[in-house]
Amino acid sequence: MSGANDGPYGGRGVRDASIVNPRAGGELVTPERSGDATPAEGAPFLAGRGMTGGYGKGPDILHDCTISVNPGQIAVIVGPNGAGKSTAMKAIFGMLPLREGSVVLDGQDITALSPQDRVKAGMGFVPQTNNIFASMSVEENLEMGAFIRQDDIRPTMEQVYDLFPILREKRHQHAGELSGGQRQQVAVGRALMTKPKVLMLDEPTAGVSPIVMDELFDRIIEVSRTGIPILMVEQNARQALEIADRAYVLVQGANAHTGSGRELLADPEVRRSFLGG
Repeated sequence: MSGANDGPYGGRGVRDASIVNPRAGGELVTPERSGDATPAEGAPFLAGRGMTGGYGKGPDILHDCTISVNPGQIAVIVGPNGAGKSTAMKAIFGMLPLREGSVVLDGQDITALSPQDRVKAGMGFVPQTNNIFASMSVEENLEMGAFIRQDDIRPTMEQVYDLFPILREKRHQHAGELSGGQRQQVAVGRALMTKPKVLMLDEPTAGVSPIVMDELFDRIIEVSRTGIPILMVEQNARQALEIADRAYVLVQGANAHTGSGRELLADPEVRRSFLGG
C-alpha cells in the first residue's frame, strides 16, 4: 500500500490503530491474526477467473468475467443496472454454479466448494439484503457470526465494537430496530466475527444517506488497512472508485474496463458512460 497520505484513501478513515485493535499496544491487526492473508507468489489472493454462468438452466449472465483482489486492497465492481455485478459476487461466493471458469482463494481452487465451506475457508460475505437477524440483539447477531469458531470470540467482538462504536451502545437492542446504516454495520461486523481472510460486500451503502455512506466507506478503509482484502459491489460508482485500489466495470456480464480507481475516474469513456460525464 502507499504511504499514509497517498493512494486512493487520501486522508480518509481513522488511522488510530486502537480503533481496530485497542488491545495490541496500538498495533493494527495483521493479516496473520485476521485470517493469514498471504497470497501465493505472483498470484492474486482471491480470483474469479474466466467466470461464465447463469441461474438454473437460463442463459449465461457472466461471460468470461475475471475479478481479483490482494491483501490490503479494496477492489470494487461497478457498472450499469443489470451488468452482472452481484451475480459475479455470488459466483465467487459459490451461490452461482459456474459453467466455465474457476475461483481461487489463497492458492487453493475452491470452485467446487459450497458457500458454507467457502466461509470455513476464509470468505466473509455480506449480501445486499436479508443480512441481519432482525429479531436478535446486536450482540446476538455478532455471536452468530462466530458460529464456526472454537476459540475465544470476545477479543474480536471488542474489535468490532471499537470499529463501530454505535453497536456497543446498542448491543442489547434488536437489530431490526436500528437505522439502515447501523444495520449495515451489524452485517459487516458479523462477517468480521469469522476472522475472514477476505471480506466481500454486496452494495454495502444501498439505501443509506450520503453522510452514512461516507462513514461506512471510512470503516471499510479501516478494515482494509488491517490487511484483509475487500471486494465489493457498489452502486455509488464515483464514490467507490475514489477509494478503490482495483476497479472493474462490468457491462452485460463481461469485463469492460479494469484499472485502479483513479485510472478509471480519469478515463473519458468511463466518465462519459458510467459517471455522468
